[in-house]
Amino acid sequence: MTHKHCYHLLSLLFRHHNRPAIQQIHTQLITTNLLSRLSTTTPILTIFNTLLRRYSLSHVPEEALLLFKHIQHQHQNQHQTISFDSFTYSFLIKACANVQRPRIGIQLHGLTIKAGFEFHVYVQTALVNMYADCGYLVQAQKMFDEMPDRNSVTWNVLITGFIKWGELGVAQYLFDVMLIKNVVSWTGLIVGYTRMNHYNGALALFRRMVVNEGIKPTEVTILAVFPAIWNLRRLESCQIIHSYGDKSGFNASDIRVMNSLIDAYAKCGSDISDERSNVVSWTSIISGFAMHGMGKEAADSFKRMENACMKPNRVTFLSVLNACSHGGLIDEGLEFFRKMVDKCGVVPDIKHYGCLIDMLGRAGRLDEAENMALDNPMEMLPGNIEVGERVMRKILGMQKDYGGEYVLLSNIFAGASSRHSDSESVRRAMDDQNAYKIPGLSLV
Repeated sequence: MTHKHCYHLLSLLFRHHNRPAIQQIHTQLITTNLLSRLSTTTPILTIFNTLLRRYSLSHVPEEALLLFKHIQHQHQNQHQTISFDSFTYSFLIKACANVQRPRIGIQLHGLTIKAGFEFHVYVQTALVNMYADCGYLVQAQKMFDEMPDRNSVTWNVLITGFIKWGELGVAQYLFDVMLIKNVVSWTGLIVGYTRMNHYNGALALFRRMVVNEGIKPTEVTILAVFPAIWNLRRLESCQIIHSYGDKSGFNASDIRVMNSLIDAYAKCGSDISDERSNVVSWTSIISGFAMHGMGKEAADSFKRMENACMKPNRVTFLSVLNACSHGGLIDEGLEFFRKMVDKCGVVPDIKHYGCLIDMLGRAGRLDEAENMALDNPMEMLPGNIEVGERVMRKILGMQKDYGGEYVLLSNIFAGASSRHSDSESVRRAMDDQNAYKIPGLSLV
């Protein structure tokens, strides 16, 4: 197998994280006998390590250990000597931690010493994490003390290990003597205080982190401090977190933060509708539900917003229409659209029509979608080729500078076996018009 094929398999491993895809690539390696040619100087070892990493982080990390055992036996039977690198051992040790198999981890510890990695910071950090995660705290501390070099990850995994097993005092001592603390360090200790029901201590740590040290909390930090807030009934703290979540975007991007916020208000004897004093905050919550496909929750939040005498704007309606589209709430979506136009006087734009057509299209009501599309500017989902073409050509006559419609029409033609040349023509027209298209974004 050529280097080109190796790099192709490697790119597939980087792109696909689901178990069936990984197993298909694994099968390809076996059937081509590629794994028998492992060497520290070839891309085959990189493929092997990437496969180990995928297995070690999956819900079946023991498969990483089985793969390693298979490779060892294969080379022993062929009387071949094989060398692995630091990545190999780091991923295998991580698999031991995830599957809670410290005895295998101890064996791997011995192999790392034989391979010359007794002073390698990443391998040693993986061992500290494995021992601490499996409850072997004395061994973890000993490994840590004997390391000539440590990084922030080394400190954090040891602190997290002691916290996991209820040794908050030791974790606090390590945290205090740690020279450079990052947000992971602070968050880990906050988690420890909340787990041990030391809620005042958790809030004090959070304030020190943000106010004194100027470290910005992450979503995980916010989630860690919520139990302290609602157990102490600190409504003011809840409001501060609420405001920060709006400004940072956590409330909209992470459904866990949103749900915890609502829960915290309730446990503090308040209601989120009493606190959301502006339409932007309400829209943030509705948008968050929409992003996670929670149509009913988004619609309920919209109604609570109205009950709080807040007037929704066009972005609010766009969010709730999007939620109804993905949640299959057709009647509710149509009612929201009518309310937007008739009651609130908001003039719908192409994005509102796009959500409406999307909603109708998903429900199979293509005739209604077409009638609306031919009377109004909108975006049309591909499905019925003839309907899609008529609608999209009407849109292009209205708005030629946005690339989304060109791409959609091109995809409609590409879906028909006899229209590939038309698809290419639309793409060329898009380039000729210098039409723009907003790139996709990931929150991960």
